[in-house]
Amino acid sequence: MAKYLFVYHGGEEPEDMKEFMDAWGTWLGAMGTAVIDGGNPVGPSRTVRPDGSVTDNGGANPASGYSLLEASGMDDALKKAKGCPILTVGGSIEVAEAFDM
Repeated sequence: MAKYLFVYHGGEEPEDMKEFMDAWGTWLGAMGTAVIDGGNPVGPSRTVRPDGSVTDNGGANPASGYSLLEASGMDDALKKAKGCPILTVGGSIEVAEAFDM
């Protein structure tokens, strides 16, 4: 099984935070052992440019959280991502295979 990094972007604050967090727990729980690291939300980010300068934003679409999951391939990872509650509040998910070094 390959590892996939899910990077969450955006999303509005849900009307019912408890309901949203319960949905998040149900989604992660349904994937069982495929969840390597359920992840966490992240705070405001900064961007380090090639010249060493730093900007106070995460670019056009800053990250709002992450998870690390196992999947049989990209199609399986995308299928798993499509059930994520962040999509219900206008957010998106960037999915990338993570390679061991």
